[in-house]
Amino acid sequence: MTQTVQGIIARAEGEPVELTNIVIPEPGPNDVIVKIQACGVCHTDLAYRDGGISDNYPFLLGHEAAGTVESIGEDVTHVAEGDYVVLNWRAVCGECRACKKGEPKYCFDTHNASKVMTLEDGTELEAALGIGAFVEKTLVHEGQCTKVNTEADPAVAGLLGCGVMAGLGAAVNTGEVKRGESVAVIGVGGVGMAAIAGARLAGATTVIAIDVSDAKLKRAEEEFGATHTINSQDLSDDELTEKVQELTGGFGVDLAIDAVGVPQTYKQAFYIRDLAGRVVLVGVPTPDMTLELPFQDVFSRGGSLKSSWYGDCLPERDFPMYVDLFQQGRLPLDKFVDDRVQLDGVQSAMEEMDKGQVLRSVVEFK
Repeated sequence: MTQTVQGIIARAEGEPVELTNIVIPEPGPNDVIVKIQACGVCHTDLAYRDGGISDNYPFLLGHEAAGTVESIGEDVTHVAEGDYVVLNWRAVCGECRACKKGEPKYCFDTHNASKVMTLEDGTELEAALGIGAFVEKTLVHEGQCTKVNTEADPAVAGLLGCGVMAGLGAAVNTGEVKRGESVAVIGVGGVGMAAIAGARLAGATTVIAIDVSDAKLKRAEEEFGATHTINSQDLSDDELTEKVQELTGGFGVDLAIDAVGVPQTYKQAFYIRDLAGRVVLVGVPTPDMTLELPFQDVFSRGGSLKSSWYGDCLPERDFPMYVDLFQQGRLPLDKFVDDRVQLDGVQSAMEEMDKGQVLRSVVEFK
């Protein structure tokens, strides 16, 4: 039997999002219906709305979500009704060439629900990142559900579904921070703040936050563990490199994380690291961007240049661990939640996020 619930869609490029009725089909054999308790407002939702992902409108937005499994398909074994879960968009298949090589973090055939959600007139919706969680209930594949500690606040736990996990994983998984190392993070929005928290959690002793906002830099230091801050607003790239070197014995950092994703910040990350240092790109560039670096410098500086997709996470391993660390007071996940809104407040929350006024607004469902 189908269900009709309310949710937020993007109907056309650049237009305000719309609260409307969404039809949820009965789950297929390996599908589940999740009653959403909270869902974060992420820049990816803004990209969907504004045509930065695809033009397959209308989109059912939202993907950083936690909730309770309400009903399951006949072949579901991964979760049961009543389980408290965080949703993920890396439900690994176990069969593709990446999975068979032992690299499921690169799975090329991740699972999504076997059926589509629709508008009342039958128009099919594309769910953001295969989830679609700005809605009272959503339909996903069982593998997209990761069980976590039931005592964790849904508004906090759900943020692991995308941006916060991307930042944590960029430091811990992709960057492989080791105890005693130095790390610089360029761009301290939600992803960058998470990278700072991840670097500290992994044992970095020097963590440098770089941004053009004094307010963000203050938060990076006071709330997320940065040991030093640099406002790069009026600095040349050479001056920025010199300041980083001054903080690292004249050498540069072991790991530089670009959480912005534009050519200028990537080049900054490339040059502020030590010889044989590592660069991780977690900020997402747009298709029109190009990067130019002196080829001799790429060779002579050595080290590694990596991209981090979803923080190279494995949800079944990482989500429960980070929720537990938060519950133990060792990871400040709650500091990311700046505002809690209702479903009809998504458009305003997107506008605040686009202006850089919040790390995360979270939609809470009653």
